[in-house]
Amino acid sequence: MNERASGDPRVGILFGSESDREVMSEAGKVLERFGVAHEMQAISAHRTPDAVRDYARQARDRGIRVLICGAGMAAHLAGAVAANTTLPVLGVPLPGGTLDGLDALLSTVQMPAGVPVATLAVGKAGARNAAVLALQILALGDEAVARRVDELKEAMARGERL
Repeated sequence: MNERASGDPRVGILFGSESDREVMSEAGKVLERFGVAHEMQAISAHRTPDAVRDYARQARDRGIRVLICGAGMAAHLAGAVAANTTLPVLGVPLPGGTLDGLDALLSTVQMPAGVPVATLAVGKAGARNAAVLALQILALGDEAVARRVDELKEAMARGERL
């Protein structure tokens, strides 16, 4: 199921299977709080590799500026996306499997030179931080987003939580 926030999406949130939606929706919640349109889609590097390639190659032309990818176990989604786009790819390793996320963390972070994936923490904290990093990337070219990110940092300095 492809889910889309109102407006033209600027961030694509991808996850390996529907069972990952709950964790990755944390990224969507942060983006919604900041008024940044996004889309969410379950797409598998292993079960639907052609769809992953097509999504990654077409994202920029559709207005996407940052991609957040979450997957567990072998966690190849972020790398497969990064191999097919020049957009920033933020990887969120997801818990589960024998090593409860350590396997996904290592798979996400160990990318060959020239195919970078910015890797965040395992699980919900990583999904939230991926959204904040996406906002910081968007803020480079959008003063309104930059102001909202500055306000977030000030609120956190006062002890408020994300």
